[in-house]
Amino acid sequence: MAEWSDQAISLGLRRFGETGAILEVFAREHGRRRGMVYGGASQKKRAPMQPGNTLSLTWKARADDSLGFFTAETETERAAVHMASGEALAGLSALAELLAAALPEGEAKPALYDAAETLLDMLSNEEVWPALFIRWELGLLAMLGYGLDLENCAVSGANDGLTHVSPKSGRAVRGSDAGAFLDRLLPLPLFLIDNTAPATPLDIHNGFRLTGHFLGQRLFADLNKPVPEARYLMIDRLERAGRLSTG
Repeated sequence: MAEWSDQAISLGLRRFGETGAILEVFAREHGRRRGMVYGGASQKKRAPMQPGNTLSLTWKARADDSLGFFTAETETERAAVHMASGEALAGLSALAELLAAALPEGEAKPALYDAAETLLDMLSNEEVWPALFIRWELGLLAMLGYGLDLENCAVSGANDGLTHVSPKSGRAVRGSDAGAFLDRLLPLPLFLIDNTAPATPLDIHNGFRLTGHFLGQRLFADLNKPVPEARYLMIDRLERAGRLSTG
């Protein structure tokens, strides 16, 4: 009998058979995993395991490569807490779907897990979490091998006055050094390289545009998957709420 216990973020629950369900989680020390939940189709068991909730769970199976089954208790309930905030609920769904779609199965990524927990805990602070989400997406890209280099200018090597990012190399560029290529570059929000800089609605737009480009053109392109629709719905929610602006 194989068995382990861990803390995990629920990524979603889908019905299996008449009364069961399959729970997908991102466990801190065991990565993205799936398992059966007996009676998981019932409202009583389904509600605490909604995406974004933190669970304390145990997985058991006859062998390591089996589907196995989970027993779980809720540590932090977020889905119900954010029902009154469409933007926060959309952020929660986007994070869960990004993790479910992007992560390889069974690979522990505790630093990414801790960053996701921090972001989820900040969803009640509408002034902060959109910028934090962009930073988290940069971390997701980096931890999966698609990191951007925002330290020095790709053209001159300078580490000041950085204003753009090359959509091809993922390296920062000083606009003054870009010449005729400036219009081909992606704007680099100042808050991503200066922790004291505020994140304006335009910066939030440019930040999601930046991470979205590399999520779509690199990470998910290599996985042969589209970027999860929940991410676009989150951005739409933020724009309607005035937290994001194109100009």
